[in-house]
Amino acid sequence: MKKLTTLTLIGAASALALSATAASAQPYGGWQSINQRQAQLDRRIDRGVQRGDLTRAEANRLHREFRELSRLEARYRVNGLTVRERADLDRRFDRLATQIRFERNDRDYGYGYGPGYRR
Repeated sequence: MKKLTTLTLIGAASALALSATAASAQPYGGWQSINQRQAQLDRRIDRGVQRGDLTRAEANRLHREFRELSRLEARYRVNGLTVRERADLDRRFDRLATQIRFERNDRDYGYGYGPGYRR
């Protein structure tokens, strides 16, 4: 009986640790609604422009891709999101987030600002 209780506790602790690891592996600290992800991505693009990390052309392209993704989401929502549509949106949001991260860190500075610039 003592072994069974110990094994049960170990199993429960392992499951808890595994779920915590899976949650922390999610982008931005866990699951976010589509609206939260959209708002966050839009802020990251705007912040990149303000800080000079994005050129005007990069920001325009990222905003265009963001708008296209928003239109796709609106089309999907007409009849309610299916699991497949949600997965497709998640994949596309992940790809856009990766593009924003790459463009903000590619040392292609907008507005003439570079590393070490202080206002």
